[in-house]
Amino acid sequence: MAQQLCASSDPPGPAGFGPDRFLNRELSWLEFADRLLDLASDPRRPLLERVKFLAIFSTGCDEFFQVRVAGLHDQVAAGLRKRSADGRSASEQLKVLREKAAALVERQSAIFVDEVRPALQAAGIRVTDYDQLDEASRRRFAMVFEREIYPVLTPLAVDPGHPFPYISNLSLNLAVLVEDPRRDDRRFARVKIPTLLPRFVTIPEGGDLVPLEQVIAGNIAHLFPDMTVGDHYTFRVTRNADLDLEEGEADDLLAAVEVELRRRRFGRAVRLEVEPGVSREVLELLLDELELSPEDVYATAAPLDLGQLWQIASLDRPDLQEPPWAPMTPPRLATAGDEPVDLFAALRERDVLVHHPYDSFATSVEAFLQQAADDPDVLAIKQTLYRTSGDATIVAALARAAEAGKQVAALVEVKARFDEQRNIVWARQLEQAGVHVVYGVVGLKTHAKVILVVRREEDGMRCYCHVGTGNYNADTARAYEDIGLLSTDPALGEDLIDLFNHLTGFSRPTRSRLLVVAPERFRPWFVEQVAAEADKGRDGRIVVKCNGLTDPGVIDALYSASQAGVPIDLAVRSVCSLRPGVPGLSETIRVRSLVGRFLEHSRLYRFGNPPDARYFIGSGDLMERNLDRRIEALAPVRDPELCQRLEDVLTLVLEDDTATWELGADGGWRRVAEVRGVSAQRRLQELAVERHRRRRLPESLD
Repeated sequence: MAQQLCASSDPPGPAGFGPDRFLNRELSWLEFADRLLDLASDPRRPLLERVKFLAIFSTGCDEFFQVRVAGLHDQVAAGLRKRSADGRSASEQLKVLREKAAALVERQSAIFVDEVRPALQAAGIRVTDYDQLDEASRRRFAMVFEREIYPVLTPLAVDPGHPFPYISNLSLNLAVLVEDPRRDDRRFARVKIPTLLPRFVTIPEGGDLVPLEQVIAGNIAHLFPDMTVGDHYTFRVTRNADLDLEEGEADDLLAAVEVELRRRRFGRAVRLEVEPGVSREVLELLLDELELSPEDVYATAAPLDLGQLWQIASLDRPDLQEPPWAPMTPPRLATAGDEPVDLFAALRERDVLVHHPYDSFATSVEAFLQQAADDPDVLAIKQTLYRTSGDATIVAALARAAEAGKQVAALVEVKARFDEQRNIVWARQLEQAGVHVVYGVVGLKTHAKVILVVRREEDGMRCYCHVGTGNYNADTARAYEDIGLLSTDPALGEDLIDLFNHLTGFSRPTRSRLLVVAPERFRPWFVEQVAAEADKGRDGRIVVKCNGLTDPGVIDALYSASQAGVPIDLAVRSVCSLRPGVPGLSETIRVRSLVGRFLEHSRLYRFGNPPDARYFIGSGDLMERNLDRRIEALAPVRDPELCQRLEDVLTLVLEDDTATWELGADGGWRRVAEVRGVSAQRRLQELAVERHRRRRLPESLD
């Protein structure tokens, strides 16, 4: 392996290793997608959890093609010669990605058709193809079609007077060949499947769930009276959906984003999904009109767009789902009787660490903001908003605070991918309430998760801070694993004051006291921390928990530390370009990926060994986008008790053998054999319950 890695004429990396020391970023994401399919295929998991992972795989693939594959197509079209860190051109990457993606789509289809759908059938959830229904059922579905579906359909024919219709991004469609028997004339027509109707149609008299497009196809003759309907096929188009903002548009960032959102609908097509057996005539017409090649076609025996399986995954069948989980209120944020506490008084006593979804988001972060909004002694609230949820508790609290006369500033990142329109709506609501709204920073995405509350107290002004790893989103806080620090540390407060002044005003970023802020300091800070451990040799220690690791400079720093003998553990959920276990390069590095019921989302960095270990949490992953093109914020956790909680999290994640994969030197991921049956997520639930119970015990029994 080492000799293979050195066989490159590119500039050498550590110890003469070439670009082969990096794994391809895009292939690494597809490996993560493969792990999702492993979970969907696992018969030990609750059935509707398996359905959920099929849906997650599909929506993840949609984004992968809309952004990553689309970006490679753009490079080829522009004639760029840029190569990836592992030395591949864009066209070379597209070729290998196509082969891997096609294999994954085929695997997903087989899991659904051969494993999940029969299991659903056995459990009384009949996902049935229309052509498998008996005649009586077809008549009942025909009545549903005529009453609820037919009125909203709009067939579009293609002829000299009607050009080929625009096929919008990710829309599901029927391609129909129609003949006029009187004029012996045959035409192509497109029927768009309405997105506002349920993806799977059912009838009160039976339990069959039939894909909507099949119900339409089975009654397609109603759309073309007095015509002969020939072949018809389902297809779906994926387009480039990444925003492309020019610096010249920065005078009005909000207007620029709105323009780009309209352009997104007309992005270049990058993928065509079809059902098997589509005729050559229809396929060639679609490829010609969409300007795609046969290599961009993906055929699947399963219904297209299995991302809509959420409709089935959310069915009210507790017997087919994970046991429900109710997040616990952190012990220091509630009384034994669960009455709310004065959060400001609690934070003055000691910092609080919250770990979602094990700890409640509602009784910690949301309660913090609500108390700040209603407290007459709070003078100012400042917050970043990257993604927030539909219930808008946080938005309402900020608006209420502004209406009460407090100074409220919100940095709303309107460039948050696929949430741009929603964020524009929230931003305008906040503006109408009197909040000072800033729409991001030109050239950068503000990804930091920070809140600053300034309160007038007897001994002067005091800053209350929150620094987190996840979005201020009540929905994802129930499904994503994230960590947050609530603190009154004066140095942290001063850092947040400076950061918000930089984000909302016209000032250069200052050197922080505690915060590590990207893009100015994150990479050099991380490299410095790694170098400090490398100086210790085998007595050093590095543990990282993050979502992605792709930055070449960071990876080379970790390689150098490994060559110095430093034990390094990396828990990387999805994309990882580091190649572990290579003799002479990365022998002391272990890379694992935990993929479970909750999405592992926290970023946690530990340097050194206890009791002298240094712990940091924050918003940034070790990827070029986070280090160079985003504003990120990491904060140290220094309270010994809270550091021990973080150590417990890292220990459990690295010991998990029920939902963990390990990366090999060859770039392949292999599932860790279950020996002890350690489930990190289940154990963290148990620990949250234990903390909750201890809080409720009388003092004499505690």
